[in-house]
Amino acid sequence: MYSNIAIQREIYGSGEHQMVRQALIDFLNQEAIPYQEEWEQQKCAPKSFWQKMGEQGFLCMDIPEQYGGSGFDFSFNAMILEESRRLGIDFGQAVHSDIVAPYILRYGSEEQKQQYLPKMVTGELVGSIGMTEPSVGSDLKALKTVAEDKGDYYLVNGSKTFITNGYVCDFVCCAVRTHKGTPQEGISLLLIDKELAGFTTGQPFEKIGIKYQDTCELFFEDVKVPKSKLLGEEGMGFKYMMSDLPRERVGIAIESLGSALGVLEKTLEYVTERKAFGQAIADFQNTQFKLADCAAEVQVYQAFLDRCTELQVQHKLTTEQASIAKLKATEMHGKIVDECLQLFGGYGFICEYEVARAYAGARVARIYGGTSEIMKLIISRGLFKDFYRAKQQAKRMAAATH
Repeated sequence: MYSNIAIQREIYGSGEHQMVRQALIDFLNQEAIPYQEEWEQQKCAPKSFWQKMGEQGFLCMDIPEQYGGSGFDFSFNAMILEESRRLGIDFGQAVHSDIVAPYILRYGSEEQKQQYLPKMVTGELVGSIGMTEPSVGSDLKALKTVAEDKGDYYLVNGSKTFITNGYVCDFVCCAVRTHKGTPQEGISLLLIDKELAGFTTGQPFEKIGIKYQDTCELFFEDVKVPKSKLLGEEGMGFKYMMSDLPRERVGIAIESLGSALGVLEKTLEYVTERKAFGQAIADFQNTQFKLADCAAEVQVYQAFLDRCTELQVQHKLTTEQASIAKLKATEMHGKIVDECLQLFGGYGFICEYEVARAYAGARVARIYGGTSEIMKLIISRGLFKDFYRAKQQAKRMAAATH
């Protein structure tokens, strides 16, 4: 690793961090990198790999020891995300470890925690999250999947799309509409096991990038979900999703940083070895200036994302801060990968080279977890919230005087 790319970082500076980091690097070099082409053809990483990750303790690292986890804080999860993406590995572990598991830990009953979390830590159970629907996109309030109350179970009908881990998952934390058409109508979260009758999955999509992070559709046709699978309180699902989105979004930003770092490292190696016009590409001033700009951007975002990680560890990261992190880090990611690919010339367009894979995979970072446009909307609302609050208060006072 080119140590001069990265600033000195305290967030991952403990002995435990360094031990876990090196163990992860050794593991992925042996158990993942040699199999990427095979997994791409299968459009998913095998369940056996998930279990190997679990055996090494790399899944759900911040789950408490009483549920089988290591009991570390979020910074260890963040380091796993960054290092995996730096090495070009992305098989859906972020959804499993940093979205689904925290939902269950935070809102689940003791029975649900005991049933799911220990097996998620070991990789025996793979979790996915079911939010997006074919006709809804980012507008989660408009979802149409319905859970009809049938007494001791819910009858679920509907579909989800763009679901990471949907094909390999053992269960999905699914957003559904309960009590449709009544005053009690709301959005709730259900833990729906894949083994239930009427729960089917489509084949993994053929994507332009991140090909072995399986993504597919989910279909629910008269699926009987026991009431015991309700996560938290009925009708509180939208609030739960909104309150937990900052962690997901800062995780995407951290993954973008890791990928940008990895591509920049590989580009530095390439330009020092590759020759053109009788000299190394690294000798050209244009190459030096381009990579200087890239290194400067990476270091700026490292500092900001390390601060966001600290805030998430303290449970103080706000929706606006996470949205800024995702918006700007994913834009930086795309820019740096594009600049680096250019320095590879024609080889950068060949899928055999990691820079080509990274280029294709970078594009989705500005879409999933909330598009860049949604991030801008959230940020702007934060900027003007006092202004609009004052306007609403003035309207209420004016109405009260009439």
